[in-house]
Amino acid sequence: MIERLREWGNSHTRRGRYSPIGIIFHWVMALLILFQIGWGFWTDWMMPGGDKVFAYQVHSAAGLPVLLLGVARLAWRILISDPINDADRPGLQSKIAHWTAMTFYVVFFTLPVSGWFMWSSVAAPGPLYLGGIVPWPQVPLSSLDPITQYAILDLAEDVHIASVILLLLLIPAHAGAALKHHFWDRHDVLRAMLPEVPDWEGHRRAVPPNRPTTPPLPKGSEAG
Repeated sequence: MIERLREWGNSHTRRGRYSPIGIIFHWVMALLILFQIGWGFWTDWMMPGGDKVFAYQVHSAAGLPVLLLGVARLAWRILISDPINDADRPGLQSKIAHWTAMTFYVVFFTLPVSGWFMWSSVAAPGPLYLGGIVPWPQVPLSSLDPITQYAILDLAEDVHIASVILLLLLIPAHAGAALKHHFWDRHDVLRAMLPEVPDWEGHRRAVPPNRPTTPPLPKGSEAG
């Protein structure tokens, strides 16, 4: 089954496209990350109280799937080779693109894991739920002394903030590079990550122009 799945995924990458599963991973995680950044900033501006606790619960419920999706996406990337397209031309631009992708994967882990430790240290706001539904265990820090717990909290906050800052730099650079490849360089990079749409115009052009549009009349029924 793994070999059949690998062959199916590579049948797309050999055409210079990402597999449909890879495309789903990309856009679902992009939407989750953008939501988390906006929601996180809005939560920080809220006054302390029940609404802020609820906002943190939503933030954690949406953050934990990022961790699982990051693991699944990394496993899929190991299983299915990436397509070779215009972004893979030798040179500095290609190296920057690969380092950017690797940095994104690092942030996919540091953000949710640091948030998980923040939630589990000192005084947890409440139970954790994956997607707001599935119970999720806290990191077992309650047996540690308070000084150690506060130190873990401080380190986790620093990692979380650094990861957000890194994302705020990476996202516009990544999006800007994709748009430059598409509109300026006329490369196939952005098209490779978009869902594939049937080429109906090409299909119509492939139809012979002299093909009859109505069935021929039976013999002997022609006029005259």
